[in-house]
Amino acid sequence: MIGVLKAEIYKILRQSKTLYALAAIFIIEGFVLLSAYYQGTEIIDLLLANLKDSFEFKGDLLNGNLIIYMILNSLWFHIPLILMIVVSGFLTSEYKDRTVEAVLLQPVNKITFIGSKYIVSIIFTVLVVILLAITTFLISYMIFGKGDLVVYLDGLNFYPSNEAFWRLCCAFMVGTVSMLFFSVVSLTFAVFFKDATKTWIVSAIFLVCTNLLLKIDFNNSFWNSFFYSKLIDSWQYYFYYEIPYQTIYLNIAVLIFYCLIISGIGIIVFNRRDL
Repeated sequence: MIGVLKAEIYKILRQSKTLYALAAIFIIEGFVLLSAYYQGTEIIDLLLANLKDSFEFKGDLLNGNLIIYMILNSLWFHIPLILMIVVSGFLTSEYKDRTVEAVLLQPVNKITFIGSKYIVSIIFTVLVVILLAITTFLISYMIFGKGDLVVYLDGLNFYPSNEAFWRLCCAFMVGTVSMLFFSVVSLTFAVFFKDATKTWIVSAIFLVCTNLLLKIDFNNSFWNSFFYSKLIDSWQYYFYYEIPYQTIYLNIAVLIFYCLIISGIGIIVFNRRDL
């Protein structure tokens, strides 16, 4: 397994799609920073329009912490979409180039091969989110500085700079689990569909439907608590005034369980399928 993992990591580092994925993430990050630089004041004025008549605000609310929160919101769609496209390519490219057969002619069994794909996809996803977090914090603080964070969730919530920092860090960590879920799902789609284009389309549809299902109230406490689409926004809970830690921990545990089940299905199907 270690040898196969090393080979998989080497292939990822050599593939141009990895660089394109990182470039796409930086471009999205750059657009958020650019729009905040030129239109951030208007966003703040719109957010606080009703309150400015009754309260006096001092200091610059357009600061690095708010920009980081804005970039965090790319975890809804943009970042998972990029990850799903790239991660599914770890396997679909092997089918296209017919290197799957070449690898399995070596003393490598199917479970080891596909298992290494899932492990590498997890490593890649974690590294991408870490890189996004580091660059976001550094650039945002360098350009916009630090300050209080204002967030509108069930009303306006204000957090001092130090408190905002650890809330943002925790949000990135919990958001990583959501990104892992999407990566595992996309790789499993690749097992079923093999073709890159079909896998990308299905992955995009899955992501869109997931975001739509997130907004639906099923009028059932079980489905509202354990259905997968209700778990992907757990990072948002860190921006409520009272953080529901038990809900966050439960959501993370259930989402990890889903990841294990979905990856297990992918491994079983790949192992039983004739190449």
